[in-house]
Order: sequence, then structure tokens, then C-alpha cells
Amino acid sequence: MPDLSTTYMGLRLKNPLIAGSSGLTGTRAGLLELQEGGVAAVVLKSIFEEEIAAEYDDALSEAARKGMSLESYDYYDYELRGAHVSQYVDFIREAKTAVSIPVIASVNCTYSHEWASFAKDIEAAGADGLELNMFFLPSDITRSSDEREKVYLQIVDRVLKQVRIPVALKISSSFSTLAQMIDRLSKTGIAALVLFNRFYSIDFDIEKMTVTGAGSLSSPAELAGPLRWVALMSRRVGCDLAASTGVHDGAGLIKMLLAGAKAVQASSAFYRNGAGSAGVMLKELSAWMDRHGFKAIADFRGNLSQAESVDPGVYERVQYMKHYAG
Repeated sequence: MPDLSTTYMGLRLKNPLIAGSSGLTGTRAGLLELQEGGVAAVVLKSIFEEEIAAEYDDALSEAARKGMSLESYDYYDYELRGAHVSQYVDFIREAKTAVSIPVIASVNCTYSHEWASFAKDIEAAGADGLELNMFFLPSDITRSSDEREKVYLQIVDRVLKQVRIPVALKISSSFSTLAQMIDRLSKTGIAALVLFNRFYSIDFDIEKMTVTGAGSLSSPAELAGPLRWVALMSRRVGCDLAASTGVHDGAGLIKMLLAGAKAVQASSAFYRNGAGSAGVMLKELSAWMDRHGFKAIADFRGNLSQAESVDPGVYERVQYMKHYAG
């Protein structure tokens, strides 16, 4: 049998398949199902900074209505934010007792990044790593791309000063100079970059004339974007790369590893096909390795990255020459 083990964020994994942050990783039962299904690690459902801030703002408004003095500010700042994070910390502890695979905590960040001081609590709870899910929609016409990009670096710097556990950064492809930003972030001291996060999308109900949510699950067609960028940046950055979005079967898993990913995250596949589909994907990977004579992941990881290509230009081609030229 081929050896599927790998390392990611300095963590030794039995295989490269990780359950990404989702509702499935937000309960003890879900974690146990995913572990039984075969995943090598789990990224817990994110704690959202926006949720903490909303609770905090509501409490301050209530305090103001009651005529409480500003001296109460520190109390609410500590107690309310602390209470919300405390629930998450308790879940980390529960997760660590429930499963034997690595447990990676997840924080969905916004600009204020005041939650960073709680990173130590997340570490103390026993999390094996911390994933920061960051994306700031470039819709503010008063904020330059340079200003937005500096926020990423500032947040990473603050968190790395708080914890010693490995930190991964999950980002989007929405940067003016994506390759340079990936390179800069990879050299900050983080253990890994996850390419890419997937967003809540809007839709319109044209009869009710309202804004609604679009579908939340990815499709296999979305594999193309992360695949290209993992392949472009593999062996050229200062940290591990993980692939995310669009991986629904063993073929998708294999492609991301050939591009150079150290690990591959999946969520939608488990929603659609159950946690047991992880085992199916891993069997497909093992069978493929047998067919091609690979005994370990390291034997082929990155073999189809741009750095290893005899035709590197194909990775940067963006026009449909074969389909539309002539």
C-alpha cells in the first residue's frame, strides 16, 4: 500500500485530506464522522469576529441606555468578548477529547482584529494550529489596495506574537498583485497559506425584488482557480500551500497534490456525499499511486507545478486561443 502520510503546518498527517471549516466541523458528532470517514485533520467551524463585535456593541448600547459610566467599558470589553471566545475555547477542548487527529481552530477576521489577544486562549485550549480566514471585499473606493494589503500583514504580525502554535492564513485571489502578496505573506512566519477561501454570494429574487443568498456549496468546476495558483506558487514560497475549493473527488485531490499542495481541504464534497466520501477519495488516490508506481506522496507532489514544467508559459495563458482564434 502506498504511504499517504504528509506534513502540513509542521503537523504529521496520515494523509493529505483535511475537512475544511464548515458546519460539519462545528459539532462533536460531525468531527467524529469525519474522522471515521478518513480525514487526517479538521479545521473547526470559524469563530466570527463580527459576532463578537455585534454582541459587544449591543451590550454597550444597553449600558448607555441605563446611564452606566464609561468606566464600565473595560468590563464589557473583557467580559462579553471573553464570554463569546470562551464558548469557542470550550469547543476546542471538547474536540481534542473527541478525536485523535489534529484539530485546527479557525478565526474569520475583519479589519479591527481586536480579537487577536484571545489567540493565546485558543492555543491554551489545545488547538494544534490556528487558521485565519481573511478576506476584505475591495468595495471601499476610499481605501487603496496598498492599505488593504497592509492589514493582512498587521494581523498576521499580531497573531504570531501571541501564539507558538502554527498559523495558517486562508486568503482569496482578490489582490492587485496576487503572486507578490502570496510571496510576502509566506515569509511572515506563518506555517501555511490556504488557496482560496470561498465567499457568501448574493442573488436577486426578481419577483419579490429582494436580495437573497446564492448557493453555498462549491462545484468541481471551481477547482481550476486554486489549481492554477497552487501550481504557479509551489516551490516558490516560504511556507506550505494548501488547496481549497472545488475538490469533490479523488481526481481533484490528486491534481492539487501534483500542483504542489501539501494538504487539500474539502467541505462541499462531504455535505453532498457524506463524511464517508473522504475514504473513497483516499482510495482513489492510493489506487492512482499504485498504477503509477508512486510509493509516497513526496514522489510526485509538485511534479506538475510551473517550477517543474518544460512549458511554464501554459500556466499563465488566459485567452482561449484554441477555441476562439481564427
